[in-house]
Amino acid sequence: MHRRRLLALVPAGLVSSAGCLEYVTNDNGEDITEPGDVDIVWDDLVRDDPGTDDERVTVWGVVRNIGERTLYYVEIRATFYDAEGEELESVIENVDDDVSTGEEWAFEVEFPHFGERAAEVETYELEPATGV
Repeated sequence: MHRRRLLALVPAGLVSSAGCLEYVTNDNGEDITEPGDVDIVWDDLVRDDPGTDDERVTVWGVVRNIGERTLYYVEIRATFYDAEGEELESVIENVDDDVSTGEEWAFEVEFPHFGERAAEVETYELEPATGV
């Protein structure tokens, strides 16, 4: 995926209000902040090869650091659901680069199954987490 090309697709002016830092510590002792530091400014469910054994489902999106600190860890959890609202799978994507205040980061989270399993995906939810 070409992150710059995806960023060009984001409409100008999509800005959210700033959040505040709330810290929790993960099992490794790292400070992980609540998602108030990250705003998902755009996301979309994309299907490739629908109706075939090669059908794939991916969520593309863009997040923005709206906090006052550089983030050293950004995580997006995508939870995929079927038509009845039953959870099919939860997948995490993260960024390894530092994300400065105001900076945007394009992400792509792929549903881990193909074909009929991918065809079951109807909706999804995104949940960000960050680390400073």
